Amino acid sequence: MAHELPLTGMRIVVFAGDVYEDLELWYPVLRMREAGAEVVLAGLEAGTTYTSKHGYPVKTDVAVRDVNPDEFDGVIVPGGFMPDKLRRDQDVLRIVRQIAQADKLVAAICHGGWIPISAKVYKGVKVTATSAIKDDLENAGALWHDTPVVVDRNFVSSRRPDDLPDFCRAIIQVLTASKPAAGSMR
Repeated sequence: MAHELPLTGMRIVVFAGDVYEDLELWYPVLRMREAGAEVVLAGLEAGTTYTSKHGYPVKTDVAVRDVNPDEFDGVIVPGGFMPDKLRRDQDVLRIVRQIAQADKLVAAICHGGWIPISAKVYKGVKVTATSAIKDDLENAGALWHDTPVVVDRNFVSSRRPDDLPDFCRAIIQVLTASKPAAGSMR
């Protein structure tokens, strides 16, 4: 008897851009696909190949301007230096804001927290991230904790690549808790 994968029928958008952190993008992408989710890579341009901090390529599926947040169950924001550039794009901020306002998954790791900060969705939210952006998080009204993973309602955050197993487990738990029962309507 075949078992349905836990994220079957769910769609997740993951941001990609130059100087992304290799593991913080690829580990969640592959883990979510393994769990049955459709993962869509979104960058400033569709079909563009971006290069990681360590030279590993990623090709985007869609441009952020064409992303309809209503079509996704959540967003994952990898770290690296990519978030500092992407947080300047109004479509990136719109996506994160709309997903957060709909109480859907907003997951960020390491420097990825810069994007929810700029989207202004972290006020009063318990989070973690690299200690390098602790002041940015606190100045945005977030409640920073130095721990491998923090889950606060629909928000999941982690500090660094070593935390990826905890990060991905928490993402899957948040998504499966929000998944409608079989046969119900969304």
